[in-house]
Amino acid sequence: QVQLVESGGGLVQPGGSLRLSCAASGSIFSINVMGWYRQAPGKQRELVASVTKTDSTQYADSVKGRFTISRDNAKNTVNLQMNRLTAEDTAVYYCNMDLLSTGWVRRDYWGQGTQVTVSA
Repeated sequence: QVQLVESGGGLVQPGGSLRLSCAASGSIFSINVMGWYRQAPGKQRELVASVTKTDSTQYADSVKGRFTISRDNAKNTVNLQMNRLTAEDTAVYYCNMDLLSTGWVRRDYWGQGTQVTVSA
């Protein structure tokens, strides 16, 4: 059984910063890709950033230069440092991990979602 727990969301002023974290626990053998998605009201869920096992990263155009994704393999954790936030970043953020369990089953797992609100 695998569980992903997110933390770090909240209310922040425009131009401010937040750091999101997501830790996986359970019967984990290895984790391939870790990523962050977000969904704003009335919009589809979109990929914000992802990072591979070898630290290759990918970002949505809207967050390039402002957000940084990183992973700690020893702790099975993925982080998202968000800087120079704008109202357009307001959304529920979900972490995602493509992992292989000790039972040799590979599939995606999702966090519960954490609200990020950027407002003055």
